[in-house]
Amino acid sequence: MASSSTTMRFSAASIGVAARSSAKSRLRFIGRNANLSLRMRRMSSFSVVKCVSGSEAKVQDTVAKQQEATTSLSSFTPDASSIASSIKYHAEFTPLFSPENFDLPQAFLATAQSVRDSLIINWNATYDYYEKLNVKQAYYLSMEFLQGRALLNAIGNLELTGPYAEALSKLGHKLESVAYQEPDAALGNGGLGRLASCFLDSLATLNYPAWGYGLRYKYGLFKQRITKDGQEEVAEDWLEMGNPWEIIRNDVSYPVKFYGKVVSGSDGKKHWIGGEDIKAVAHDVPIPGYKTKTTINLRLWSTKAASEEFDLSAFNAGRHTEASEALANAEKICYILYPGDEPIEGKILRLKQQYTLCSASLQDIIARFERRSGANVNWEEFPEKVAVQMNDTHPTLCIPELMRILIDVKGLNWKDAWNITQRTVAYTNHTVLPEALEKWSLDLMQKLLPRHIEIIEMIDEELVRTIIAEYGTENSDLLEKKLKEMRILENVELTAEFADILVKSKEAIDIPSEEQQSSEQAEAEDEKDDDEVEAVAKKNGTDESSIEDEKEELPEPVPEPPKLVRMANLCVVGGHAVNGVAEIHSEIVKDDVFNAFYKLWPEKFQNKTNGVTPRRWIRFCNPDLSKIITEWIGTEDWVLNTGKLAELRKFVDNEDLQVQWREAKRSNKVKVAAFIREKTGYSVSPDAMFDIQVKRIHEYKRQLMNIFGIVYRYKKMKEMSAAEREANFVPRVCIFGGKAFATYVQAKRIVKFITDVGATVNHDPEIGDLLKVVFVPDYNVSVAEMLIPASELSQHISTAGMEASGTSNMKFAMNGCILIGTLDGANVEIREEVGADNFFLFGAKAHEIAGLRKERAEGKFVPDPRFEEVKEFVRSGVFGSYNYDELMGSLEGNEGFGRADYFLVGKDFPSYIECQEKVDEAYRDQTKWTRMSILNTAGSYKFSSDRTIHEYAREIWNIEPVQLP
Repeated sequence: MASSSTTMRFSAASIGVAARSSAKSRLRFIGRNANLSLRMRRMSSFSVVKCVSGSEAKVQDTVAKQQEATTSLSSFTPDASSIASSIKYHAEFTPLFSPENFDLPQAFLATAQSVRDSLIINWNATYDYYEKLNVKQAYYLSMEFLQGRALLNAIGNLELTGPYAEALSKLGHKLESVAYQEPDAALGNGGLGRLASCFLDSLATLNYPAWGYGLRYKYGLFKQRITKDGQEEVAEDWLEMGNPWEIIRNDVSYPVKFYGKVVSGSDGKKHWIGGEDIKAVAHDVPIPGYKTKTTINLRLWSTKAASEEFDLSAFNAGRHTEASEALANAEKICYILYPGDEPIEGKILRLKQQYTLCSASLQDIIARFERRSGANVNWEEFPEKVAVQMNDTHPTLCIPELMRILIDVKGLNWKDAWNITQRTVAYTNHTVLPEALEKWSLDLMQKLLPRHIEIIEMIDEELVRTIIAEYGTENSDLLEKKLKEMRILENVELTAEFADILVKSKEAIDIPSEEQQSSEQAEAEDEKDDDEVEAVAKKNGTDESSIEDEKEELPEPVPEPPKLVRMANLCVVGGHAVNGVAEIHSEIVKDDVFNAFYKLWPEKFQNKTNGVTPRRWIRFCNPDLSKIITEWIGTEDWVLNTGKLAELRKFVDNEDLQVQWREAKRSNKVKVAAFIREKTGYSVSPDAMFDIQVKRIHEYKRQLMNIFGIVYRYKKMKEMSAAEREANFVPRVCIFGGKAFATYVQAKRIVKFITDVGATVNHDPEIGDLLKVVFVPDYNVSVAEMLIPASELSQHISTAGMEASGTSNMKFAMNGCILIGTLDGANVEIREEVGADNFFLFGAKAHEIAGLRKERAEGKFVPDPRFEEVKEFVRSGVFGSYNYDELMGSLEGNEGFGRADYFLVGKDFPSYIECQEKVDEAYRDQTKWTRMSILNTAGSYKFSSDRTIHEYAREIWNIEPVQLP
């Protein structure tokens, strides 16, 4: 276990940067110009000046630590020569390859380690400053952090892109080629993880004291390959050559327990004993801010068992698997993101992952709080120093785990621990999909985390008590409804105390008046007479019903519903704030998902519309467009203050700007065309419209509607002459990307269908460049950074009310891409900001969805003939011999699991294809289209994650920026 005195400082020697004087004769690779390394060696401390902000106003003392004759590295700006020396140093002294060659993979690792040196200096300074000021710090817990490549982002934030490009040129390499060697960190899958990474960038850039906590997945989700059979999953290999950005903190590890039992000690405390014990080990990744010294931390946990868990005697006896079983069980916790959870083993593994994240992170947070508090720890101050944000329901176990530590380990009573927990923890909801509002088997949790179930049961009792106090016992039906809706434990009987209250409430309602008693007595007399007549008939054998009764079989017993723990309800009860991630989503959360809780605690509920970092998602990934924006606005301040993007509106009709805008877009399209050729073998024209839908493959995101629209377009083209096709259709390259979960069969069918359509269309000589369909394999952040700047139309077409927010829609708009979409998630706000005329809208509204599904269930829905035409065309076999009956069947029928078109593809299809005709019409007028593109970028200013983080900091976490001196 980590000592409470452990700090995060790294000396220059510990990171292998110092130029050792005794080894000068060996540094033939470095030469004499090693300024950067020498300065890093000298740097062992830094200056701290007086900083007063907000709740830290009591910090008045000036902290000054500066060694004489030492130049602060923070004032040193490396040039190309010193950077080249640093890269050479790492190529020789911290290599992961043999030293014979300085090829691209080695150049990347040496360059990354050189950059990391600079990050560590700022990182140490940031951490030490927070320690000395004892500021309140936010901790962002997420199962995903989809970072993408780090090299270009890091040197961009450090404002060293030019010097690094020059240094690598001196060493015989191009910066872009070196950066391309970096694999994407396989720590996430979709919007949840990408949002978390954007938040870290904004937190560092805005100088907020904060850390991220996650898990270090060895094999990620999976690497996607596209074959003739569709999607194939193989393990990610991102760690195969090591991760140059991370620091393994072997001195920071915490015990994590599973199974066992709970006993009461002689001291009256509960003790969780026995079971399976593992260790969570910290791996730290520095996150630099843009144009600031502030460098915060992403701490990732790996898992292992203690060495003594290896059974040496079993190994020597030849039982090798048995000997290492404990080690394998510990290590596999961090193998895979979202392991398949259909088998019980998968469910156990997922729950172990979630608890490991929560337990290790909270132990670390508490150790830091105690260290900063010194000799006199006041637990009442814990929420004044710590804010814990749960990104979705995966970290829900933070609530019972914090309670367990405070009560069982630190000795607090229940009331104080509950008060501290509620003031510390907050919850972000990311979905309205029932399957994503996690529910865990009570029996499974009871076995794996017995102490936590005791605590959850007590929290549930507290909630029941609150509900009864709020709604009273007069209306037993209302009370029963609220308990069923709001309890944390589902299908679990109330304790005797509360069950008696409910029974008494019902009895009070059921007591009849004197008039009712007289009437009921008369009815009873009549029934008695009837019973006597029936008894005589049975005795005489003349009652036919008695014969039938003998034939009737007893009904089969109804199985008991499973006992579950509703994690989302626990989040709402245990936290002080609940937020949605777009205005429409937050209203659905209040009006539908958690309506009963909203009525009980309206002050808890907030909206925090998502955002994306403009550094990665336009400044670095789209340098051509960024240069144009800076030139026309007259400043690069928009990278930190995106409100300035709105100034582009003044120039929207300027012909020179429009020409430059189109040239930048075409340049990006040329790069993507080359990328598509490399990855898929398909040749596409950069003069065609680039129409892109890239996101996780899911039925509610409706990639199926997109490909149906393409099939309809293709069919109409085939029915026309060449001249008619040219006149009626704008050339399009339709690009898809995204992963279907390995166990999500229907999503994988959609991937297969898209690739089959592409294989047919792309080889049709009659169609040529008028239509291409491309599925880009293994979509990730780096692919997005290439596709998004080249996009012209982007599809965000989820069933209204089902997408919480979306963030890719923001990235596309920021890069001058026009959206086609429904009024769902952040689409609503994007349309408001960019203007309704610059957004292609179609489809049913969120408030209409329930009625449309009811209409379908009643058999009243009549599908559009064009929709039926597409299905018939697919079934004709034009796209190959694969049997798509299951896929087509999901769109047919009026009821049943996996049928009845739950996501309303058929309902919205006519509106969708008519909207696509408007897209073609608008694209033909390139002046109009460019104007729409510019206004999308100008209107995207609201969707910076900087704005979102300011709102979280001010309205949920109560933290303030801390500027390093």
